[in-house]
Amino acid sequence: MITFQKNSFKKILLALGSYAFMFHYANSQTPTLTLDFTKPGATVSPMLYGLMTEEINHSYDGGLYAELIRNRIFKDNPTKPEGWSLVNADTVNSKASIKLIAATQDNIPFDERRHAINGALQTCLRLTVEKAGGRVGIANEGYWGIPVKPSTTYRASFYMKGTGTIQPPRRPGSQQPPAPTTVIEDHTAGPILVTIESNDGKTVYASGTINLDKSQFWKKHELTLTTASNVKPTTDARFVISTDRTGLYYFNLVSLFPPTFKNRPNGNRPDLMQMMVEMKPKFLRFPGGNFLEGPLLTDAFPWKQTLGPLENRPGHRGSWGYRPSDGMGLLEFLLWCEDIGAEPLLGVYAGYSLNGDHVDAGPLLKPYVQDALDEIEYVIGDATTYWGAKRAEDGHPAPFKMTYIEIGNEDWFDRSGSYDGRFTQFREAIEKKYPQLICISSIADAQYPNLKVTSGKKPAVLDEHYYRNSWDMWANASQYDTYDRSGPKIFVGEWATREGAPTTNLNAALGDAAWMTGMERNADHIIMHCYAPLFVNVNTATATAPKAWQWDSDLIGYNALTSYGSPAYHVQKLFSQYLGDKIVPMTAENIPMQDRPMTRRDSAENTKPKHVPTVFYSATKDEKTGVIFLKVVNTLGKKQPVEIKLNGIGKVSAEASMIVVKGDKADATNTITDPERIIPVSSKIKGVVPIFKRTLDPYSVTILQLQTAK
Repeated sequence: MITFQKNSFKKILLALGSYAFMFHYANSQTPTLTLDFTKPGATVSPMLYGLMTEEINHSYDGGLYAELIRNRIFKDNPTKPEGWSLVNADTVNSKASIKLIAATQDNIPFDERRHAINGALQTCLRLTVEKAGGRVGIANEGYWGIPVKPSTTYRASFYMKGTGTIQPPRRPGSQQPPAPTTVIEDHTAGPILVTIESNDGKTVYASGTINLDKSQFWKKHELTLTTASNVKPTTDARFVISTDRTGLYYFNLVSLFPPTFKNRPNGNRPDLMQMMVEMKPKFLRFPGGNFLEGPLLTDAFPWKQTLGPLENRPGHRGSWGYRPSDGMGLLEFLLWCEDIGAEPLLGVYAGYSLNGDHVDAGPLLKPYVQDALDEIEYVIGDATTYWGAKRAEDGHPAPFKMTYIEIGNEDWFDRSGSYDGRFTQFREAIEKKYPQLICISSIADAQYPNLKVTSGKKPAVLDEHYYRNSWDMWANASQYDTYDRSGPKIFVGEWATREGAPTTNLNAALGDAAWMTGMERNADHIIMHCYAPLFVNVNTATATAPKAWQWDSDLIGYNALTSYGSPAYHVQKLFSQYLGDKIVPMTAENIPMQDRPMTRRDSAENTKPKHVPTVFYSATKDEKTGVIFLKVVNTLGKKQPVEIKLNGIGKVSAEASMIVVKGDKADATNTITDPERIIPVSSKIKGVVPIFKRTLDPYSVTILQLQTAK
């Protein structure tokens, strides 16, 4: 028998009453969605769905960019050759070591500073073999492994030379007597073995040889390595260059490429490219993001240093804790756009760095403005211009199509207020030379009214960024319904529902879908949007490499061998694929509501629970085909009946196509080992009439494709 105190019993009654109210509140009359075809719908922006990218989470190096060698020019760490190790098959009878040799180091022999190949390749790796009782060499671990696949041809290349004798460090003009010279017999000339092999060296998946000449000069060697048809896919592999002879062996720019998308040299991973192609993006925003700015003013994306051969690319300091190789350079970005059918949306550096430094508008900013003009000329200038000719020389004579330029990135972090003048100086210079281009402000009036651009004419487009949880997405899904249509257009340049790691879960996909319905209903004013981050390498930390990612809740996950789409990826792909060119006006009645959970702060401040919708919707129509795309989101974990009214539709086919993304739990997700737990399921439905009913699955996104008379 349980005895209740009076106050406790009263609290229980109140709680039960509140629960009953919430249950009734979320299960009252059947929701009704009315599509109004009697009113003309606004035009959907033709560039509504796009992609945003930057070098984060090993998005390029160790991700989309297909290069397999980690730290290929030995600059990732000035004190040790990260990603590289010594191979010594017979430690009893062999004596060998590896060491970084940098042309700028003071503690190396002066004579060895000539080992720099050029200004970009100033650090090399030296393999010293004093005794060779067996195979010795250098091994690269790749980006959390070298991916091995059957019947696959890899293209390997590297610079190499061999000598003998190590001279001690001695500065020119020094009066001190030289230290004794270490004499190592030079037997470097001859065959050099190149292999892709298991990490223990017991299994060789592919091999080849090059012949090393006796010379003190660098030579580039190239060869192909092909695996057998019976090889089992694995990442438990390394890339090895080895010898069985004494001497000093020097290496630089070591590269290994698997097959790439469209077989482009210096190209991208086919699987990740195909996933983007299927999203049908209309634009690609690059190079960032924080990657555009860099930690210091000197760390901004150095686009001019990313042009031409890899031999001329030194890499630079990145924004997310590792050094980018810049193999993904400006031209590679543009070719990426071309290959996925997207238009480049170029972000230009505007004189603000992540540590808070900035360059004031005026004479000091002029070089940065000119650099942006040069970059734009490289993209859209014809071959008679200076930078257009450089692009043609790099292999792409035709200019790229480009409409939008973003001035900087998230400049609201610059609390000095300098962006107003900086934006105006950039915009005026760009519009003077390229009046057809539209400049985007990286500060949005709605988010930062005290920092917005006020000098000169109003920006034509403002960039808004939102990183929220699902509750915030649901609560704000209708925010654009009340935006002033006479103001600047909106570009939602970064947004995400941040739930799930490393990729998002189903609940995040429901938040994304709700948010996108709001953007679609207002797609005349929201002209572009793109999720961020796009990519994440999902590898966890190992004994020799840190965790691959820096940011949770990403769209597409991968390791060295395979890739997968998060639930949010599948939802966004569907939203982009099933889109008309006219907005269908909609109204809704009896939308179920739910109370947002109270936070500690809410409780402390005695704040009342906020009511949040549970059903979200949007509709567009393809004017040419007469197809209507109706999207409905159910965020509750129970079935939800809805009534759909097609007001003034005329004739409509009784049969329709339906695609559903759903799951049994809100936190359900896809992973690298379970990549298809949540994927779209297509079916046909019947009984479509001007007024019909459907029951939405729990935790679901539903797309109905209705066919009307043209």
